[in-house]
Amino acid sequence: MIDIQPFALERYFDRHEFSAKYLLSCSDCEPMALTDLLEMADADSRRLWSNLTLAYTHTTGHPALRAAIAEMYPGLEAEDILVMAPEEGIFLFMQSLLQPGDHVICTFPGYQSLHELGRATGCEMSMWTAEENRGWHFNLDELERLIRNDTKLVVVNFPHNPTGYLPGRDEFLQLVEIVRRSGAYLFSDEMYRLLEFDETATLPAACEGYTKAISLSGLSKSYGLPGLRLGWLASRDRDLLQRIGRLKDYTTICNSAPGEILALMALRAREKIVAAQRRRIRRNISALDAFMQTHNGHFHWHRPKAGSVCFPRMLTTDDTHRFCETLVHAAGIMLVPSSMFAYGDHHVRFGFGREDFPAVLGRLADYFHDTKEER
Repeated sequence: MIDIQPFALERYFDRHEFSAKYLLSCSDCEPMALTDLLEMADADSRRLWSNLTLAYTHTTGHPALRAAIAEMYPGLEAEDILVMAPEEGIFLFMQSLLQPGDHVICTFPGYQSLHELGRATGCEMSMWTAEENRGWHFNLDELERLIRNDTKLVVVNFPHNPTGYLPGRDEFLQLVEIVRRSGAYLFSDEMYRLLEFDETATLPAACEGYTKAISLSGLSKSYGLPGLRLGWLASRDRDLLQRIGRLKDYTTICNSAPGEILALMALRAREKIVAAQRRRIRRNISALDAFMQTHNGHFHWHRPKAGSVCFPRMLTTDDTHRFCETLVHAAGIMLVPSSMFAYGDHHVRFGFGREDFPAVLGRLADYFHDTKEER
C-alpha cells in the first residue's frame, strides 16, 4: 500500500462546502441544471438517453463519447481517448507509469494529487515553483535546471490552479520541446482549458504535439458539470493508455451509463456551454478587479490570466488558515487558505466561476467593513 497523505484541500471542502452559506473558493464554474442540459441535447444523444438501460458500459468509454472528445484534439482518434473520473485519471496514470526512485518534476503550488502520488510511490520529487514576484510565472530556465538525465516525468497544469497563471503559446511550445528533448513523459493537467478570458489565448493540448504527452481534461470546470464525475486522458501513446485501462479494471471498471450520455450531450453543445461560462468569468473578474482595488490594504494580487481561480496574498495576517476558519464561522463565507496547498499561510484562493460570485464578494466586503468598525 502506498504511503499517501490526506488530501488537505478535499478534506477542507468536506468540512465546509455543504455547511457554509457562501462559497467564495469553488474552482468549478456555475453548475448546470439537468433540465438545461437535456434541452441542449441533439436528436441522437436524446435518443440514446430515452433508450438507455442501466447496464455496464464500455470500460474505455462510450464509443460516441470518445469520438466526440477526440474531435477536440487535432490528429487524435477515439482510440487515443480513455474516459474516467478526472481524479481517477491522475491516480491511474501515476500508478501505471511511476516506480520508486523515479525522478518527477511538478509545478508548485498545485493540486495535491499531482505531486503527492509521486511522492507516495517513492519517487524523487522536484518542485517547479511559480515566481510570485513575476505574476506567478513559471521560469523555463528553472525547468531546464531541474531536468536530469533520469527524469521520468514532468507534470504541469495550465491554466494553473490556484494562481490562474497561463503561459503564452510560444512559451508553452518551448516547454513541450524541453521535455521532448529530455525524453521524459509530460502529464498536462488541462482541466481549466477553454476558460481563457480571451479565447485566442487557448493553448494547444500537450498531447497534440508530443507522443509521450498525456492531457487530462474533463467536464468539471469549464462545463460546470462536476457532478457527472467524468473526464478523460488523451494521448498518442496507446500502449500507455492500455496499461492505464488495465489498471482501471481494478477501480471503477466502467463509467456511469447516464453520466456518459449526459457528457455526450454536453460535448456536442460545448460551444454554447463554454461561451456562457466564459461570459460569467469575464463578468466576475471585473467585479474582482474592483474589489481588489478597493481592498488593496487587505490583499496584494496578480490578476489571473485564465481559469476560474486566483491566489492573492493577504496583507493583514500571517495566518490565513486561522483567518479562513474565523471567516466561515463568523460570516458563513468559505475561502481556502494556502496551507491547503502546502504553500505557507499568506495566501487564499478565490474561485470566481459561480453565478453568485459578485454578491458573495459583497458579503466579504461587508465583513471587512464590520470588523473594522468593531475595532
